[in-house]
Amino acid sequence: IDLDHNGTQQLGTMAVEIIDPVDDYAELMERLFDFDQLRERFQNGFRMCFDAMHAVTGPYAQEILERRLGAPSGTVINAEPLLDFGGGHPDPNLAHARDLVAALSGADAPELGAASDGDGDRNMILGRDFYVTPSDSLALLAANAQRVPGYRKGLAGVARSMPTSRAVDRVAEALGIPCFETPTGWKFFGNLLDTGQITLCGEESFGTGSDHVREKDGLWAVLFWLNILAARQESVAAIVRSHWGRFGRNFYTRHDYEGVASDGANQLIADLRNKLGNLSGQRFGAYEVEWADDFSYTDPVDHSSSNQQGLRIGFAGAGGGARIVYRLSGTGTEGATLRVYIERHESDPDQHHLDPQRALSGLIQLAGELARIEHYTGRTGPSVIT
Repeated sequence: IDLDHNGTQQLGTMAVEIIDPVDDYAELMERLFDFDQLRERFQNGFRMCFDAMHAVTGPYAQEILERRLGAPSGTVINAEPLLDFGGGHPDPNLAHARDLVAALSGADAPELGAASDGDGDRNMILGRDFYVTPSDSLALLAANAQRVPGYRKGLAGVARSMPTSRAVDRVAEALGIPCFETPTGWKFFGNLLDTGQITLCGEESFGTGSDHVREKDGLWAVLFWLNILAARQESVAAIVRSHWGRFGRNFYTRHDYEGVASDGANQLIADLRNKLGNLSGQRFGAYEVEWADDFSYTDPVDHSSSNQQGLRIGFAGAGGGARIVYRLSGTGTEGATLRVYIERHESDPDQHHLDPQRALSGLIQLAGELARIEHYTGRTGPSVIT
C-alpha cells in the first residue's frame, strides 16, 4: 500500500482509504473555532510562540497556525518530530519548557506562549510574563466557552479529576451546569463524554479536552485560548485576573516526594487514613477541619466503583474553601511518589497577586505535620513543586 498519497487503494477485495491526519484534524478545528477572526488577529500583528518540543504536534501546529491562520513563519518552534525529541524532555511545564518561558518574558515578548507534549495530548499556556495553571485554564475555558463557535450553545457539564483545583466548580455553579469530580485518569471522563453529560474536562497535570474527541488534546486547548483572546481583545494576564475578580482565586500547588521508600509511604497513608474519622472539628492554628474522607467514586453511567482514590481534608473558618489531598503513585520496587495537593480559595482581590507558595505557606506546613511526612519519608521537603 502506498502511504505517501491520499486516496483509495484496493487490497484484494478490501478498499483502503489513505488520509492526511493533519488535514483531517485541521478541518475539525476549523469547524470548532473562528478561523476568520484568528486570521485577522494575526494580520493585525498578534504574536505567539508555540513550542512543539520536537514531538508530534509540530506538523499540525505549522499547518494550522502558520499556513491556515497566517501566523509568521517561526511561530512554531522545535517543529520537527524527532525520535529523541531533540535531546529534550517533551513535557509542557515550567521546568522542561525553559526556552519558551524565557521567550515570553519582557515587554517585547509575544502575547501568547504554548507548548504540547510528546503525543500531543497535554498543553501549557503562558501570557507575557504570566503562567496559567492547568486548573485555572480549565475554569477559563468553561467561563468563556460561548465566545467560541463550537461551544456557543453552551456546555452540558464539566468534569475535573479530584486533585485538580475547584476553580471550575465555581464556574459550573454560576452557569447552572453539573460539575463531576472523578478519580485521576482520563478514562473516568469517557463515559461522561460518551453520554453527553459533559462538554469540557481536565486534570491538573496539563490535560484538557472536550467532546470533540474522547481524549485530551493539546493543540485544541491552544486554539481555544487563541479564540478567547481574539474575542475579548485582552491579554492573557488581564483575562485571568478578571476571572479571579469575578470568581475568586484558587491558590493551588502540588508537592511531589519522589522515590521514597514504599514501606514508609504506604504506612504514612495507612496511618493518616486511620485518623480521618477523628479529624472533623479539630483546630490547627487558623484551620479547623470541616470534613475528611478517603475519596471514592461511583460512575454515574455504568455504576462501577473506584475506592481509596486519595485522602482529602477540608477546612472551615479562616481556611474555608481550603483542602489538602494526599495520593500515592508508583508504589513498586523502585519506591513510591507521594503527591500532596494543597488549595485554598481567596476572594479578596488585594491578595490575588501573591505567589502560591506564600499564600499557601500555612497549609503547606500543616500538610507536612498532619501526615508526618518527614517521619515516614525522611524528606524535609518535596522533590518537585508545581
